[in-house]
Amino acid sequence: MAEKPSRKTFRVRLDEMVDLLREDILTGRLGVDKYLPSEAELGKQFQLSNNSVRKGLEVLVQEGLIEKIPKVGNRVAAPSPETNTVIRFGYHETIALETGIDFLLDEFHKRYPHIQVQTLKVPTSNYLGFYKEYMDANLLDVFTMNDYNFTVLQENDAVDLLEPVETDPHHYPFLTEPFVANGEQLVQPLIFTPLVLCYNKRHFIEKDLPEPDSGWTWDDLFNAARRLAVGNERYGFYYHMLARNRWPLFLLQSGMKFVPDEHGTYRLDCEKLMEGLDVCKDLLGMENVFPSMLSASNADAEELFLQQKVSIIITSYSSLNELKDADFPFEIAPLPSLREFRTLMIVIGLAINRKSKVKEAAKLLADFLRSYESQLNIHRHTLSIPANKRAAEWTGEDKLPRPSRYYLYREIIPTFRLASELQLTSKELNAVYREAKLYWSGLYDRATVCRNIERALNELNRSEVEAVP
Repeated sequence: MAEKPSRKTFRVRLDEMVDLLREDILTGRLGVDKYLPSEAELGKQFQLSNNSVRKGLEVLVQEGLIEKIPKVGNRVAAPSPETNTVIRFGYHETIALETGIDFLLDEFHKRYPHIQVQTLKVPTSNYLGFYKEYMDANLLDVFTMNDYNFTVLQENDAVDLLEPVETDPHHYPFLTEPFVANGEQLVQPLIFTPLVLCYNKRHFIEKDLPEPDSGWTWDDLFNAARRLAVGNERYGFYYHMLARNRWPLFLLQSGMKFVPDEHGTYRLDCEKLMEGLDVCKDLLGMENVFPSMLSASNADAEELFLQQKVSIIITSYSSLNELKDADFPFEIAPLPSLREFRTLMIVIGLAINRKSKVKEAAKLLADFLRSYESQLNIHRHTLSIPANKRAAEWTGEDKLPRPSRYYLYREIIPTFRLASELQLTSKELNAVYREAKLYWSGLYDRATVCRNIERALNELNRSEVEAVP
């Protein structure tokens, strides 16, 4: 004879039914106006009497999640502020322009009306402190993070704040590695943005110059920039030299790597180091061609380009979105080469707070934003490159004009590099940057700056070793 179920077992089954139905409603799996299975079906599924099922459903009625329709059944009710699940979504300010995030969030809410998304901006500085403070206080559930942010979290032993995620086979495969730590993927790629040249076609025609191609060297660019420059009217070439996602490019192109020897001592290849730093120094000396005063500010290269105050800029695919309203023809080209053809790439992804109290809803938002549908919307409405390969390479009717060489990025994928390939920590990279600025300003000669960078790295290395208990 079978043992009679205990009252405790009955309560567990009843709670399970209520919890599962509540989750299905709040996550949109049971949409507004959809009917729940019949009371008989629910009773059979959860091994409950019809009377017990009714008591469980009454809980959902009291919570405002369902409404009883006499002689018909139990229908999912339209959401009210009291019944919404609230998730906090943090993103960098530029994400609005780069992905059309407002439209995507509207689409998400249509699909999951019981989930309310509260947005907040992730700062461009002190993001490590921001992430840790907001995640610890459970004020952040899902948020954007680029590969550099992730590296800083790794260096500060803070990646355990992030929820592991599944690898998406539909992404470009090279986008996953930047977000892996301790064998786990912790961030899902959303978009990626390599650096390219962008140039004013009209200016090249005016000066009877051939347009940039994949065989250009920096000398070729400098020579073209000299001819394109017009006194008191425009510069030939500009980029924000001191930006963290710009100047390391030249070290990567020179083939420079910062690897200590078996004793932990840095012995730098000064020839490669100086080859990279000298490109920047040469540019600063071209006063009528390159606006050296602007290069030390937060001036926006894209804004100057839109004003036709500069003929060529280094920009990223994501920043091309700022040029959508240009009233003149422009085009893109690969970056010139030094020793090697390389360009910097930034990957922007979505992370989930491991401590989030609404983790399932946060995962739904992250999954929605990386879905083919959302990624295709990013492609159709922006000039950014979605992480989803099929969406990125879709060639149907566009919502906006593109440079004719927009799909150039597919040809230059082998040249993509992350700043992390220099094998420097963020502190070490800042130390190189500080010394390089003194060289660019003329306070150091070549031998001195190489020696000072080597010394600074060795001092940092020693301090890190001494700090280990």
